[in-house]
Amino acid sequence: MEKPNELVFMVEEAPDGGYMAHALGESTFTEAETMEALTAKIRDAVSCHFEEGTRPKMLRLHYVKDQVIPA
Repeated sequence: MEKPNELVFMVEEAPDGGYMAHALGESTFTEAETMEALTAKIRDAVSCHFEEGTRPKMLRLHYVKDQVIPA
């Protein structure tokens, strides 16, 4: 299996506070109270999900923020 060059995580604010992130195309999900903690947890989740030598070279965080505006 060829290792991906990068793995993209969709990062959103959690409804109860903090942040949650899930990897696009993979079954990797994590959450944390702060962005600093989330970054560390994402790295840890990738280490657990991928075996040594198959881990992506780069992790990209894509921040999504929902904003509701009146029509």
